[in-house]
Amino acid sequence: MRWFGVFILAGGLAGGTWTRIVAGPPPAVRTAESQAEARPRARDLGIAPGSFEPGPWNAITDVAGVRVGHATIVSGEEVRTGVTAILPHSGNLYREKVAAAMHIANAFGKLVGSTQVVELGQLETPILLTNTLSVWDAAAALAEWMLALPGNESVRSINPVVGETNDGWLNDIRGRHVRAEHVRQALAAATTGPVAEGSVGAGTGTVAFGWKGGIGTSSRHVRTGGADGTTYTVGVLVQTNYGGRLTIAGVPVWQHVQPPRRDEGEDGSCMMVVATDAPLDSRQLRRLAARAILGMARTGASGSHGSGDYVIAFSTTNRIRSAAFNEAAPSAPVELLHEERLSPLLLAVSDATEEAIYNSLFRATPVRGRAGHTAEAIPIAPVRELLRQSGR
Repeated sequence: MRWFGVFILAGGLAGGTWTRIVAGPPPAVRTAESQAEARPRARDLGIAPGSFEPGPWNAITDVAGVRVGHATIVSGEEVRTGVTAILPHSGNLYREKVAAAMHIANAFGKLVGSTQVVELGQLETPILLTNTLSVWDAAAALAEWMLALPGNESVRSINPVVGETNDGWLNDIRGRHVRAEHVRQALAAATTGPVAEGSVGAGTGTVAFGWKGGIGTSSRHVRTGGADGTTYTVGVLVQTNYGGRLTIAGVPVWQHVQPPRRDEGEDGSCMMVVATDAPLDSRQLRRLAARAILGMARTGASGSHGSGDYVIAFSTTNRIRSAAFNEAAPSAPVELLHEERLSPLLLAVSDATEEAIYNSLFRATPVRGRAGHTAEAIPIAPVRELLRQSGR
């Protein structure tokens, strides 16, 4: 196997496992992340869904306060997995919850903590993404991390939120190689600014449309209410691991650029996380979350029987302070965006989701893993030429 070296060694060399902690821009050394740096994002190819402009990083972290961190687990020939953490703000989320909502397109998946988010419309922990058989280990580690935070000494209930996709084609998923230290590493690595994409974190072992999938992100600045309105930011992060007929900017790429391993009806999943600084409640956020599926559909998703397609949306505004910690002020005024000004945000979510999915493919690097399986990165040159010929 060819290795690209310098890694941050987490907890020493144990069982031959190296853990890359990825946060912010890739390091200057030639690592797997610098390989991804050499690959373009969608906008580098002229692919810019919609009319809204992205934020400075074109990432979910363009929403002020949102941080993302990865722990990438690569061991021997069989282990290709990881953890991605999304933190809505830098404070104690249990003490300052955020409004949140879920949308489920197809529920063949494991989304730990989803029922309480649906019931209460609140998010009280960071969101973790990982592989299917590691969600419970990750959830336990996240709960432990939250309970240990200063100010949570008396807390007796935590609702960790952990999503997944199945990376078992490239990864020894039955080995359940995600440990508590990997969760802590992803959380500690979380930062604002640019987000590493492609074959990192929870996207290390994923496959989309027969090509190497992974983590992708995008954002939009949206002015609501016309010239006198307010500008808000919407950001999306995806973990792509699903099948279908790849379509880019309306061009049927699947007809012309085909992966070595092709199965249009292949089962798989996509986790989508939507963040915004617009003052929305859980009902409004549920409407935003539903629009992410429109962006996914534009990419040619098959929506197969075995897909687990989930969207989690949250707003960083109007934090919900627990009455247990705020007895003097058990309630606070809440500002909400008027319904008639919601439409631009709804459109921005679908556009950003579409672009985030393209970024997850374009930035991914080839991965060889379990049983000698290899997921190739989508080739840039023929896609670029096909888009050019199509006037895109």
